Amino acid sequence: MQEKNSENTIRANWFEIPVSDFDRAKTFYETIFDVKMHVDDFGGFKMGVFPHAQSGGAICWGDHYKPSAEGVVIYISVEPDLNKTADRIEAAGGKIIQAKKQISPNHGYTALFMDSEGNRLALHSMQ
Repeated sequence: MQEKNSENTIRANWFEIPVSDFDRAKTFYETIFDVKMHVDDFGGFKMGVFPHAQSGGAICWGDHYKPSAEGVVIYISVEPDLNKTADRIEAAGGKIIQAKKQISPNHGYTALFMDSEGNRLALHSMQ
């Protein structure tokens, strides 16, 4: 498919990862990424927001959020090397389902994992 020159570019600016056990998922993500999440509780809907400067995301618990190992895969950048994050996944309650492998010399590396809630996600780094 040929790319068209256009002012319209597509870029994700927000993502939401469904969780069934909010506290377990919050602990999992804070542990593997070594961050603290900001929590908003809207009564019947909870959001744990990842630290971010521009585009960002959150773990979300509520009636319309159901974890799944199928469907969209979110690639989370963890520069400079994804191994540091991947090494914490299983101890935090997740599972590596594809160890670090090179996509191509120009596109870096990826690893796939299941989070504590049963979601399939990916890590990405250039090293």
